Amino acid sequence: MTTERRKYIRPESLHLLDYLIIDAQGRLGEYAMARTLNVSKGGMLIETHIPLAKGQQVMITLGLHEQLVDVMGTVIYTTDKTGLHYSGVEFLHVSDHDKQVLDSYITAFQQQYPADTTPYPMEKD
Repeated sequence: MTTERRKYIRPESLHLLDYLIIDAQGRLGEYAMARTLNVSKGGMLIETHIPLAKGQQVMITLGLHEQLVDVMGTVIYTTDKTGLHYSGVEFLHVSDHDKQVLDSYITAFQQQYPADTTPYPMEKD
């Protein structure tokens, strides 16, 4: 059994996103697609086809319903499973407008699925 360390509830959700890797000098790197497995006010779990390094900064554009949300984040953990890569991304910067879109999406999702307890690929039984 694992101890819950999350600050925010993370509803299970599948959304496509694109991301751009930012190197330590702030230069733009690789651009790729991924999908979310869950999203919260403070971060998200994403599934990618290429590994992301812990500490890597990423600029993410996420589609929520009819709106796009842009966030800057950093990879705080990563793992591989069944040929795919899973990375926990903590948000570093979200504009006020995008924060409102994200908050309303999460609130609506929690009302629709109040007891979502599906295990994440990172969690151990």
